[in-house]
Amino acid sequence: MISSRATRVKPSPTLQMNAKAQEMKAEGIDVISFGVGEPDFDTPDNIKEAAIKALKEGKTKYTPVGGIPELKDAIVEKLERDNGLKYKREEIIVSCGAKHTLYNIAQALLDPGDEVIIPAPYWVSYPAQVLLNDGVPVFVETSEKDDFRLNPDMLEEKITDKTKAIIINSPSNPTGQIYDKGSLEAIADIALKHNLYIISDEIYEKLIYDNNTHISIASLSEDIKSKTIVVNGLSKSHAMTGWRIGYAAGPSEIISAMTKIQSQSTSNPTSIAQWAAIEALKGPQDALEEMLREFDRRRRFLVEELNRLKGFRCTMPKGAFYVFANVSGLKGTTSGSRRINSSSDLAMYLLEEAHVALVPGEAFGAEGYIRLSYATSMERLHEGIRRIGQAIEKLQ
Repeated sequence: MISSRATRVKPSPTLQMNAKAQEMKAEGIDVISFGVGEPDFDTPDNIKEAAIKALKEGKTKYTPVGGIPELKDAIVEKLERDNGLKYKREEIIVSCGAKHTLYNIAQALLDPGDEVIIPAPYWVSYPAQVLLNDGVPVFVETSEKDDFRLNPDMLEEKITDKTKAIIINSPSNPTGQIYDKGSLEAIADIALKHNLYIISDEIYEKLIYDNNTHISIASLSEDIKSKTIVVNGLSKSHAMTGWRIGYAAGPSEIISAMTKIQSQSTSNPTSIAQWAAIEALKGPQDALEEMLREFDRRRRFLVEELNRLKGFRCTMPKGAFYVFANVSGLKGTTSGSRRINSSSDLAMYLLEEAHVALVPGEAFGAEGYIRLSYATSMERLHEGIRRIGQAIEKLQ
């Protein structure tokens, strides 16, 4: 028999749709995917060259569990340069991607029954990781009118004597929205009042538009820094999803616990990927700037075109590479014998009718929405929107 832990995690509501999309592709059908959560750009050449150099120099052995000193130092420099945060080497851990980093945090922090507050919409792995580590995810709904930011009063209402931590994600997956300084200060005050940890997922930090700025909640004060674990990585910012390099910065006792846990699970992240990560953090950032300009162009196009469609409403995302469209206006519509009762129904309809794959809001705890990634070419965006428009017109 499998463990009770394994049964706590339910299958993703997107699995059926993903399986259907793969089946259609295998049949030779041209499916346009707006579901992928990774940049469609290649890893910059200077980063690849750094990995090749490390490979040729024989840097292919085990490294220290929590990352090579040179990479930890580069992360320390980055956090001070970009975020105004000062850390020591022992307050840094490098892991196999930001997801692994987050899992290590849950392992290090949670005892059975500990509650973690998660704003909804949320990235799909947050509640799953809490459940897998014997914790209890507690959801706080956010609203579109507040740019999906956590409301302080609603946050207070959810806190109990079992609450251990709050997860925030800015810029957000799936909404693309960001937290401003005032919102972060309100959350920080509540966390300090109740002696809670903040897990701050900042993986999309570099993908911000319209002269908005990223603020790390840990930078607000030394008090809140002492209760915050900052999570980041290189997958999104430097098109390095397959390299699997994420990192965390936080109190040394938590980082030490995470390192001990990692020593018994994965050991070190890939050696040559660590050397490439140093180049990503310290080398030229031209490729990132070009990628950001292209994402911005696609973002504006996609929002404008979606807002032209019947039943669609979406605000302009301020970061990441997702549009989170409100499609509640299409609930109850029909096409022949088919009725749209949920965003999952709509997603499956668009897959089968328009051959366009996207992610329904239920996956993120937000019925009535769909997430579209614009990490694909303008050509595919144009064609995908055309197909969606034709399919929507058939709904009555």
